[in-house]
Amino acid sequence: MTRTLCTLAAGLLAGLSLPAEAQDAVTGRKVFGGSCAVCHGTTPGEKKMGPSLFGVVGRKAGSAEGFRFSRALAKDGRSWNPKRLEAFLANPRKEIPGTRMAYAGLRNAEQRKALVAYLATLK
Repeated sequence: MTRTLCTLAAGLLAGLSLPAEAQDAVTGRKVFGGSCAVCHGTTPGEKKMGPSLFGVVGRKAGSAEGFRFSRALAKDGRSWNPKRLEAFLANPRKEIPGTRMAYAGLRNAEQRKALVAYLATLK
């Protein structure tokens, strides 16, 4: 009985965080529109100045099919997770020296978190 109550309580508490995450993604979509959409698309295979960010969370850096990445990004070899994306978005050239991404970085930590939440929805 106690185990069932604990499982139920954990499920209810987990559900309480969903609206905040959903709100972050809504805010992140707005940040994307103002900061990223000029160079990046959100549909599979869409190319602009930069690669599509569809499926970027969990994808290996420099591996979007059909896009020519800088050597630095192509050789990086690590996958994009939320923490890594936030660091890259704060200062791309510091995080991956030699990247061709001509973006100085998103200084606002709350906007970066929201942007990453939005990027995580692009699956």
